[in-house]
Amino acid sequence: MSRIGLATISIPSGVEVTMNDGLVHVKGPKGELTQTIDTCISMSINDGNINFTRESDHKDHRSKHGLYRALINNMIEGVSKGYEIKQELVGVGYRAAVQGQKLELALGYSHNVVFELPPEVKATAEQERGKNPIVTLTSHDKQLIGAVAAKIRSLRKPEPYKGKGIRFVGEQIRRKAGKSAAKA
Repeated sequence: MSRIGLATISIPSGVEVTMNDGLVHVKGPKGELTQTIDTCISMSINDGNINFTRESDHKDHRSKHGLYRALINNMIEGVSKGYEIKQELVGVGYRAAVQGQKLELALGYSHNVVFELPPEVKATAEQERGKNPIVTLTSHDKQLIGAVAAKIRSLRKPEPYKGKGIRFVGEQIRRKAGKSAAKA
């Protein structure tokens, strides 16, 4: 049995969930999202709770049971609380600046990298003297903010020798010893 798929989702106040013809629409104070649901999964809304059931125990149906429950739960959490991802720029001369929906990054290349943000994602850049610059992304869409954060990280992945690059705040980078370890 799918443990995730069987768990009920409680709808918080201020969030409106509607479903018609396999299309789920979630609206809340932070924004609105839509998601299509496969016909093998049925969703019922009773007394502020959402339950999911599947039509059979086929392997594909079991996997989609937990998937759609998690997607709808992320949508409800996103439109009510929102999501935030912080990234740290580690390296000498690495800087970040935000102008509207453009994120300008100085990452040690011969030119600055200008990253165009989607309209659903908001960014702020904070830079303290003696500390690494931090870029904070906020959005109501968990999938979109994760994809944007991964794309920003791919501009300069953390390297294992000095640890320079763009990393998530709190991320541990596996460090390597370098040349001196090979001589011993």
